Amino acid sequence: MKEPGLDLVAEARRQWVAHGWTGPDRGMAAVVSLMRAQQIVLGRLEEVVRPYGLSYARYEVLTLLSFTRRGELPLSKIGDRLQVHPASVTGAVDKLEQQGLVVRVPHPEDRRAVLARITDQGRRVAEQSTAALNEGPFADIGLAADQAERLLELLAELRRSAGDF
Repeated sequence: MKEPGLDLVAEARRQWVAHGWTGPDRGMAAVVSLMRAQQIVLGRLEEVVRPYGLSYARYEVLTLLSFTRRGELPLSKIGDRLQVHPASVTGAVDKLEQQGLVVRVPHPEDRRAVLARITDQGRRVAEQSTAALNEGPFADIGLAADQAERLLELLAELRRSAGDF
């Protein structure tokens, strides 16, 4: 159990410096903070979409499909757009299909490809879960508006330097 009031990242950084790793301590602390923040945010998102029978990963697939003109995409394109491994897409689509939120259909032009198509029920769940996210964690991420904008700028720079876009 974590001691109340103890910043474990700051403590890890202190230890890093104490062991002579001054310089990399900043990067280590930034990376660990970013990873911990991701865990915190994902936990909040999962909590909101769980009542709709979704994980956040399945929510992303469902919402992506709801954004398309025809409500369908090849599984490979879903993976590309969400930047996830094909096995993750397959697993998410499997579960969404079991829930009746998507169906798999043959690709009309490529016999090797399969499309995931959102159902009417899937659209309703996407709309309801998005409304809940917009009222909850998307409306208040725990930062003031100017801080959230600054965070977006910093993360865009990190992503840019990594060749993400």
